[in-house]
Amino acid sequence: MPQQSAEALTSQQKTTSRRPAGTLYRGREGMWSWVLHRITGVAIFFFLLVHILDTALVRVSPEAYNAVIESYKTPIMGLGEAALVAAIVFHAFNGLRIILIDFWNAKYQKVMFYVVIGLWVVTMLGFLPRHLYNVFNN
Repeated sequence: MPQQSAEALTSQQKTTSRRPAGTLYRGREGMWSWVLHRITGVAIFFFLLVHILDTALVRVSPEAYNAVIESYKTPIMGLGEAALVAAIVFHAFNGLRIILIDFWNAKYQKVMFYVVIGLWVVTMLGFLPRHLYNVFNN
């Protein structure tokens, strides 16, 4: 009897300790979508917080506000704007995917994740060249 329970335990450990290759997460595309949605959401939240604070500076000190606005015209901030647009676009497309899953069918979750990535890439390819041209040539 003890031998059978030891074999059963070993068998159970083998089946419960499996992980998908290359990732710690078990959810694959669904989990990565969830992680990216949370990261982009937090990034957008902090941008909005900073935006509200820097806009509020105009009431406190117009000179300080002008100095902050001038610092936004640097290439580093231009790259930050590109990252912000990338986060917003992914968050928006992925939010639509989540709505479709909630009201439609989770069966196509994997396909919809790759559609979101494809739409994000196409949108960013349309945005980035013009934006980076303006950032580095003005």
